[in-house]
Amino acid sequence: MIPCVHDRGSKTIGLIAYLYGPGRDEVHTDPHLVAAWDPLAPDPGRHPDATYADLQRLLDQPVEALPQKERPAEHVWHLSVRAAPEDPYLTDEQWADIARRMVAATGIAPTGDEAACRWAAVRHADDHIHIVATLVREDGRQARIRQDGRRSQTEARKIETDYGLRRLNTGDGTAAKRPTSAERHKAERENRPQTPREELRETVRHAAAGTVNETEFFDRLAAAGLLVHQRTAPSGDLLGYKVALPDDRNHDGEPVFYAGSTLAPDLSLPEIRKRWTADDAEAPGDAPTDSAAGPRWPGPAGARRRASTAIWQALLVIDHGTDEQVAARITGAGEVLDALATTSAAPTRSELRQAAFVFERATRSHTQAAHGHDRALRQAARDLVRSGPALGGGEDGATTAMVIDMAFFLVTAAAHWHARKNHAQQAAAARQSAEHLRTAYRAAARHPMAVLHRRGQHLPQPRLQRQAAHLRAAVPELAGQILAEPGWPALAATLADIEAAGGQPTTLLAETTRRRELETADSVSDVLVWRLRRTADLPADAQKMPLTRNAPTRSRALPDRRMRGSSDGPRHRGR
Repeated sequence: MIPCVHDRGSKTIGLIAYLYGPGRDEVHTDPHLVAAWDPLAPDPGRHPDATYADLQRLLDQPVEALPQKERPAEHVWHLSVRAAPEDPYLTDEQWADIARRMVAATGIAPTGDEAACRWAAVRHADDHIHIVATLVREDGRQARIRQDGRRSQTEARKIETDYGLRRLNTGDGTAAKRPTSAERHKAERENRPQTPREELRETVRHAAAGTVNETEFFDRLAAAGLLVHQRTAPSGDLLGYKVALPDDRNHDGEPVFYAGSTLAPDLSLPEIRKRWTADDAEAPGDAPTDSAAGPRWPGPAGARRRASTAIWQALLVIDHGTDEQVAARITGAGEVLDALATTSAAPTRSELRQAAFVFERATRSHTQAAHGHDRALRQAARDLVRSGPALGGGEDGATTAMVIDMAFFLVTAAAHWHARKNHAQQAAAARQSAEHLRTAYRAAARHPMAVLHRRGQHLPQPRLQRQAAHLRAAVPELAGQILAEPGWPALAATLADIEAAGGQPTTLLAETTRRRELETADSVSDVLVWRLRRTADLPADAQKMPLTRNAPTRSRALPDRRMRGSSDGPRHRGR
């Protein structure tokens, strides 16, 4: 149940005409009253002799009874109440009860108050009603309706329980504006998978990921095919922007533009500029991404390795950083997901887009991000975009699985942090994003993990036993669980690769597991495979990697020393 208090107005007749009219896109069907302050109130939708003016005169009567100078300038109050898409159909009688509860809860017409405001609830669609009221009471006093938005939300949670509707999380005022009913109906008529508002929000967010200045940002918007209008001051300074889809037109055939601030609070030009300003100075504790992933791993594969390292660094501090630092890293994680969504291959693109789309809600809360602490993640997002699209197989595909594995744990950690802070909507969005990442991981990891699994199964028995001994020595508390997992052969092959490169599997295993608790992971072996291959700088795609001890892999024998000594991060649940 989604209530929305709209801006107050000065003309009751105008709102009534809209509610009973066809709507902006002729989406209003069978408009009629479901409830009102007076059971005998005229209903222009059902009574042929009733007019809009008849209803308006009665609603405005207490206002008109006041001397002109005492009448409030904006006396029209407007609340819409919408059911969730998955909610069952509600009858007129049920909507009437909901309307009465809303006007009572908000102070428009408290129960038993015979001198309350006059109001009327109009239904012109299956899934919502509009309540119009005049803010002068029958006794001539103005209604006291402070915090009407918060009170309507509180009552909505009670209504959801009483009617068995979907339980929504209480809003905190940081969410992006939802598409209107007219926008949704228009998208349905035009067979669009998203409303223009949602498509533009997603496209602008993707375009902003990892940008460093206005020129790059607006170039990306244009490259995405959007119509862009920049708003400038007389001095020539850029003040803001608005965007439109080329094929989204109004009745006059003109593009329908949306300002960045109306798409999402953090997509206004001043908010995006904060990212660029923060990039000018490196924040303490944000080390640059792993330079070893450069020449050895060029292109999309290298960008994915660097992104994995940046995510790992964020994970190491997300549990013990300040709230502002954690919020910054969650914001940066959103940019990485946006960049992955635009650069990944077809097998994972759809799920990554959904993961980024829903995680957007988790990036905004009343905890202000300390910009600069997201620098490493923003640089990772920039690298992903600049490296271009990744292939679905080979090193590109395998490193995609690697970075999704790391992103899953960061998003899960974000969900836990938001839950601890009682950020219900943000926590729910992060959990939903994690599920999309789980699905994307399975698609990306299927082939490279199958290759490693086969190689592990073909290890000579003495070498396989030696890898099991390394495991027992490094993590005796987890060894039994890991050896029983279907993914053990893939982990054994990875340990053999480390051994062949001259590394110390026991040392790396102990170091990797110490940094992150793994008891709750569904597949500990899968998680360790990617962390070990990244830390030891092994190829993510093991398709052609030999298993001889002196194989020329040029792999680092020990993990990056900058990663040593880091404390354990948050508890999490693996795939």
